[in-house]
Amino acid sequence: MKNLSIINTKGEKVSDIKLNEEIWGIEPNDAVLYDALRLARNNFRQGTADTKTRSEVSGGGRKPWRQKGTGRARQGSTRAPHWIKGGIVFGPHPRSYAIKMNRKERRLALKSALAYKAIESKLIVIDKLEVSNKTKDFKAVLNNLKIDKKVLFVVDELNDDVILSSRNLNNVLLLTVEELNVYDIVCADTLVITEKAVKQLEEVLV
Repeated sequence: MKNLSIINTKGEKVSDIKLNEEIWGIEPNDAVLYDALRLARNNFRQGTADTKTRSEVSGGGRKPWRQKGTGRARQGSTRAPHWIKGGIVFGPHPRSYAIKMNRKERRLALKSALAYKAIESKLIVIDKLEVSNKTKDFKAVLNNLKIDKKVLFVVDELNDDVILSSRNLNNVLLLTVEELNVYDIVCADTLVITEKAVKQLEEVLV
């Protein structure tokens, strides 16, 4: 894979880095990537929706009228589904939406998401992320990097200044290499990663 420029927070080129072909240069697997996104979105669901069946609705213990002789249709309970205030048929009940995905597939999905960022030129490598605890300083970094949309910053380690300066920006998500996941990569318009974080990531995924 060709070299990628490493820039500083002022937007100036510092050096070059050669990205590992086994991660950033692979052909993305769309099927596995889709499964990983589905898994992530399913995990967001609480699965607590619940409806009451005819046996759970209060009331309806007595037969509304006798079985025969009234001229009306036979009825056993006023809580049958076709009655007002009756039970719900085939309604939702608490369940888990979690799906399983093996380790190799998860790693391939992560590599595919990273490869897409490299292919689409939405990957920026910076030497380090050092700012004060002021939001305006972090905004200055975004301006220097020419970023105005949703961005994911991946750093080798977090410090209080970086956390404090970025937490009020709605379009900025800050993660360490250990927290990196497919969903956040795909949702971000731009991926900004520090040089040390690139090396850490390649050690884990290769």
